[in-house]
Amino acid sequence: MHHAPLDADHVSRRWLGKAKHDLPANEAVVVQSTADRRPVSEDINETFDDRQTFGERLADRVAAFGGSWPFIIAFGVFLAIWTGLNLLLRKEAFDPYPFIFLNLVLSMLAAIQAPVIMMSQNRQASKDRLDAGNDYQVNLKAEIEIMALLEKVEYMTARQEEQTEMIRRLLAQKETR
Repeated sequence: MHHAPLDADHVSRRWLGKAKHDLPANEAVVVQSTADRRPVSEDINETFDDRQTFGERLADRVAAFGGSWPFIIAFGVFLAIWTGLNLLLRKEAFDPYPFIFLNLVLSMLAAIQAPVIMMSQNRQASKDRLDAGNDYQVNLKAEIEIMALLEKVEYMTARQEEQTEMIRRLLAQKETR
């Protein structure tokens, strides 16, 4: 069954107690979608991923790999081979104990990896804020819809009570005849 759209300002005043133009933008979107009887939810992952630059995608991949068990295991094996090989070679070692070159490599890796991981975390925080905003809109719309349904149920209950009372009166009249 198709319903005609409602007036957004009426919905806003009725359920939020403010005119639509007095609402924050995110609430005005909810009111309009409620009035138009259309969904307000969106797939934040899809929206967010569509706007990613190459650098952002690369930062996410580096952060995903840099924080994984395969990276930790592979890097542990690399460190063990590096130190083991240099200990075995002793005087001919390319990086003899105390492994100064290894320390330089590790410092450079950390200097590059840390900001890349932070970029990825900042993007995730931005995505989380968008997701929370979408959750708020969906929840607000659900509240409005529930209030509207409760009002309809209360109206129907009152009408049913009126009709029940009318039937009782008619039955009482019929019995008195």
